[in-house]
Parts: sequence; C-alpha cells; structure tokens
Amino acid sequence: DLTEDLTGAPTVGIINYDVNDDGTYTELSTIVMDSLSENSQLVDLTGATDINSMLEKVKEAGGTALIAIPQGFSSTLLAENPQQASLDVYFIMNSTGLVESVPSAMVSAVISQASNDLSVFLIDHMSSIAPATAAVIQNPIAQGTNVHTYFNGDIMEGITPDLVNASLSANSFIVPLIVLMIIVMAGGIVISSMGMEKENKTLETLLTMPVKRSHIVIGKLGAAAIIGLAMALIYMVGMMFYTDALMSGAQIDLAQYGISVGVMDYLLLGISLFLAIFSALALCMILGIFAKDYKTAQGLIMPITFLAMVPFFLTMFMDYNSLPLIGQVLIFAIPFSHPMMAMNNLMLDNYSMILAGIGYELIFAAVMIVIAVTLFKKDILIIGRTKKKAKTPNHEDGQ
Repeated sequence: DLTEDLTGAPTVGIINYDVNDDGTYTELSTIVMDSLSENSQLVDLTGATDINSMLEKVKEAGGTALIAIPQGFSSTLLAENPQQASLDVYFIMNSTGLVESVPSAMVSAVISQASNDLSVFLIDHMSSIAPATAAVIQNPIAQGTNVHTYFNGDIMEGITPDLVNASLSANSFIVPLIVLMIIVMAGGIVISSMGMEKENKTLETLLTMPVKRSHIVIGKLGAAAIIGLAMALIYMVGMMFYTDALMSGAQIDLAQYGISVGVMDYLLLGISLFLAIFSALALCMILGIFAKDYKTAQGLIMPITFLAMVPFFLTMFMDYNSLPLIGQVLIFAIPFSHPMMAMNNLMLDNYSMILAGIGYELIFAAVMIVIAVTLFKKDILIIGRTKKKAKTPNHEDGQ
C-alpha cells in the first residue's frame, strides 16, 4: 500500500565493514547498526557476497536503500584530530516521479537519528571534549555522506535519486505537457467547428454532396490530426530549448548509464503522439455531434480536458508501475496517457509498454471512427442533443 510505504519505517539493508583485528564489530559501528535496526525494517542479506547482489536482495524485498558502514568508521571519530565519519548509502530507485524522493528522505531521517544516538554515546563516554572536536561530536555522521543511486541495474556513484528524477523529468515533462496542450487546443477547435457548422447550416450543405460519410469523418480528423502534430513538433522544439536552459544546472549525463533515446525511439514516440492526437480528435468529434450550436459546443471540451489532466498529473508524481492495479488499468485505458509515459519507457528500453500502447491507441481510434461514422448517419448530427420536454397530462373538456 502506497500510504504505508510513505508513512512507515523504511526497509533497508545494513552491512558493517568496520571490524576489529579479531573480526568483531567495533563499538561505534555497533551503536550505529543498533540505531538503524531500531528505526527501520531490515532485509536479510544472507548469501549476498557483493554490493550488486546485496542491492538486488534489498530491491526484491521492496527496500529503499543499502547502508554500508565502511572500514575505518570508528577510527575516524576516535583519532587524535577526529573528523566526521561517512556512511556509504546506496539508494534504490524502483520507479520515477516526485513521490520517489519521499523514501530517500525517510532513510536520511533514520541516518540522522543514528548520528544523534552516536553523539549521545560519545558525550557520555568522553571525559573531556576539546573545543576543536565539539562540532564533530555533535554531528559525528557527515550529512553529505557518500550517496549513490541504484537504478535500472546500474550504480550511479555520487548521485542522489533527486538528481536522477530531475534529469528524467527534464526529458519527460515536455511530452506530457505538449500532449495536454494540443489535446485541449485542437480538441476545442474540432468541437467548436462542429457547433459552428451546425449553426451556420454549412454542415447540411456538406452532407448533400456525393461524398461518403466515412470519408468526411476521416478527412476532418486527418487534417486536424496533421495540424495538431505540426503544432506538437513546434511546441516540442521550443520547450526542449527552454527546459535545457532551465534544468542545465541539475542535469546529469544519463547516457553513460545506458539511459538515452535514439532515432527509432523518437519515431515510436511520434507514432504514439499522432495516434493520441487522432484518438482525442475522434472523441471530440463525437462530442461535437451532440452540440446543437457553437455555444453548447464550448462546454463539451471539459470531459476531454479532464481525461488528459488525469494521466498528466499522475505520471508527474508517480511511475506507472508503482500505481495499484486499478490505477494502471485506468491510466492505460486513457489513450492520451501513452505518449505521456513514452519518453521514460523509451529511455529505460521498456518497448513492450510502448508497443502495447500503440496497439491500444490504434484500436481506440478505429472504434471512435466507427462510432463517429455511425452518428454521422443519424438525425442527431443535424439537430444535436435536445432536452426532452416534460409530458403534461391530458385534460378532458370541462374538467
């Protein structure tokens, strides 16, 4: 459950490399281990022989981080000129989104508590504290500890999950925003044009022409979709320049960890984006059929806007795979969500999700076209949606 994950004790793995000559744990490292164990749920690392296998064990257990106490941890604090000691923290990034930063903050809070417990022990067991070492004793564990991120099978040294999320969002925020804007703008144009054509009686003239209704529907949708795609490309280029300048200070080179997109990836993104726009416009045309005039058509864009905003905000805060099953079904069923999720899926080589989304968008668009063509053959295309008048009882004369 997501609420329990964000409010309960974090699940972590702990490994202690700080040992005495006889192989026993040093006293200070034992205090840190006890404090970490008390404030978190531990993962059994039995059988794991290296960092990667330990990280996989923690990940399989749904853990947040692996905390390693390095050799020399105690000697650093007990030296003649003591210095703050550091822990090696490997944050495990299971998904993307702003919510992913919460578990890492919880782990940081657990480490801070361990530092406080260690500080209390040092103060109690030292007969005198030199002024030069007071700051070290007050905060024995360095806040800027050695932090790494384990994501997509790679260890990103010296990088926090926040930095990874910032770089991913810089590359994936553009497409969802563009999809939302294009759907609202192009969809509004399609619906409004349907209402205006009815109001000006130009639709009736068009229907008298020797042209199949299916050709009229496909022609309207195709032209609007091409214009929408051109608008999307223009917005995308502009937003890429803007976002690159805005996020340049926070970005990291994800390509060195195999997280990048190529020419084929952009082609798949373009196909998904075109089908999403086409599906949205087909849905807008169906709604536009029910409009009686231009004024009533204006309000019919609201359901489409809401459908587009749901995946936009959910994908911003949470990863698709971290959603509950009902949430995944809901997001998958909305055709506009697939290009919104496409960039992250492409960067992580999750092509099965991309291809499944494209297939679903094709089916959805085909169904919407069939419905639109069917409605184009009905009287509702001309008269629009009308309110039913309440029936009045018949009265006999003289009563």
